[in-house]
Amino acid sequence: MCRVRVFFAEDDRKLGRLLKRGLGELGMRVDVYVRYLREKVDGPFGVCAIETVHGTGYRLPASARRGAAFVRALAAVLVLSVLVPTTFALLRRHAAPPPRPVANHAFHGVGGDRRPVVVWALGDGAAGKPAATWLAARVAADRPARVLYLGDVYESGTAEEFREHMGGAYGRLLSRILPTPGNHDWPKHLTGYDPYWKRITGAATPPWYAVRIGGWQVLSLNSEAPHDDGSAQLRWLRRQLRGRSTCRLAFWHRPRFSAGRHGDQDDVGPLWNALVGRAALVLNGHDHDVQRLHPIEGTTELVSGAGGESHYAVDADDERLAFADDRADAALRLVLHPRHADVAVVDAGGRVLDRSSAPCAG
Repeated sequence: MCRVRVFFAEDDRKLGRLLKRGLGELGMRVDVYVRYLREKVDGPFGVCAIETVHGTGYRLPASARRGAAFVRALAAVLVLSVLVPTTFALLRRHAAPPPRPVANHAFHGVGGDRRPVVVWALGDGAAGKPAATWLAARVAADRPARVLYLGDVYESGTAEEFREHMGGAYGRLLSRILPTPGNHDWPKHLTGYDPYWKRITGAATPPWYAVRIGGWQVLSLNSEAPHDDGSAQLRWLRRQLRGRSTCRLAFWHRPRFSAGRHGDQDDVGPLWNALVGRAALVLNGHDHDVQRLHPIEGTTELVSGAGGESHYAVDADDERLAFADDRADAALRLVLHPRHADVAVVDAGGRVLDRSSAPCAG
């Protein structure tokens, strides 16, 4: 059975549910991605995939989104589109090429098992804006061993944008950056992300990889490449998680849980499920704010997407939050110790907004 997959550029849960209902009435299996919310309806039809990807989908006026009649009409349009090869090709024009797993000779760890190591983490900053440059200067002044870049080079991850926005903001840090791709840069990763980091490191860019930093296993995962059950990435991750140690830090772009504008990313559940209870820290970007959520089974998730592109509001009433800030340009400063990590949220001016500690079992 095939699927219809529709990605919307703007957030709208209501539209997602209406579309799910309308297409479900036609008997189709549907993946509706609105706020990256995955909802499925099973039916007897085998309909080939129609895709538009993050940031390039439909945005419809409020008047057009009302009523089941509109939903049925939209469903009919989507079905007819399957029958028109040229339309189908147009809708797929931004789909990301599949990743090619390669051995990691590009990114390297640092430090022994006993000496504390300073690592910073931030995302959503490579946008050519002064705020990103100021925050990057704060990070560079601390002379960290490594910097985890949590994804997104704006606006669409072109080779030119990598040179100007990533290189412009983080030039002094590039040799110390461990990256993961975001939804803005992954669709063009063959011409942007992959060759850019190959030029920096001198080796082919792996879509996911692991290094050791200060006795911790650090896992760079890829929320934009296949990560469901049976995927190459998830099989690789499960192999990495053998052993009892929880002194692990995993990072990728879109967060499993978030009280910000984009909300929870249900589709990255397989990554989270593999890690919960086996890693002390999970770091993400995507929402342009900073959040620290209460630990779940010993795993603390932090969102650090306030790298300087813009700010997204956070629902301060979300009971899952231990801390949140949606106004500052800020990053995470981590000190990795043999049995715990100290975590601070630091703004561009050097002010500490939050402090916490994450224990782990070595």
